[in-house]
Amino acid sequence: MEQREKSVSPFSNKNRNAYVLEHLTDSLLALLADKPLNEISISELCDAAGVGRTSFYRNFETKEDILKAHITFLFHGWMDELAKNPGLPLDRVVYQVFSHLEGNRDFYGLLYKRGLTYLLKDILLDLCGFNPEQDVVSAYSSAYVAFFLYGWIEVWLRRGMRETAAELAGYLKTAASGSASIPPPAPPDSPSDPPWRSG
Repeated sequence: MEQREKSVSPFSNKNRNAYVLEHLTDSLLALLADKPLNEISISELCDAAGVGRTSFYRNFETKEDILKAHITFLFHGWMDELAKNPGLPLDRVVYQVFSHLEGNRDFYGLLYKRGLTYLLKDILLDLCGFNPEQDVVSAYSSAYVAFFLYGWIEVWLRRGMRETAAELAGYLKTAASGSASIPPPAPPDSPSDPPWRSG
């Protein structure tokens, strides 16, 4: 008896779920371009996506979860590249990460515009392997890399995404070589005494 490869119906659970995820993500990004996340209701999102609220809650608890899933999906592209080349120096990691960010500039610019860059922090911690149960060196090392990347991404977004991946990798090399210095802290806005000294 000859066996045939099993074909997947266009209405299979797998295809239906992929449809729901894709349409919810696309619709949320389109709505987010017009208004802040807190002004988008679940009903409005589901109507725009052409899916029911049950489908939303089957896959996500919050609207932020949709964005986190999309970020994780996008991040896996550069994470897979890094996995093929373990032990890359940090300047090469910065180059890989910011090449990815440049390629998805519109999405990350939208996150920044809507005050949602904080979503990157937990995802970076997960992707860098942070776990509070790790041995002390591993826990602090993975947190160091995650927060370093998060900090650079935040600054890059605040500066208007001007620097290229190659420039940022070069800045890191300069800083690591010891030829860069930390600027002194800015003076306070007013020379007045702290509030606890007034009286």
